[in-house]
Amino acid sequence: MNQDQVKGKAKDIGGKIQEKVGEVLGSSEQQAKGLAKQSEGKLQEKAGDAKDIVQDRGNR
Repeated sequence: MNQDQVKGKAKDIGGKIQEKVGEVLGSSEQQAKGLAKQSEGKLQEKAGDAKDIVQDRGNR
């Protein structure tokens, strides 16, 4: 795993926690922020996946 994959996964998990806290508190704003963070994390994780693919192809 590269740094983007690790950071992306951490953002995704943090976003899930933030979303659930928003649900418990009844805060739609926190839920929305959590969902946004999850999306950002998943995107960063996919960017890390792409970097791995490019690097693997370069090592052939």
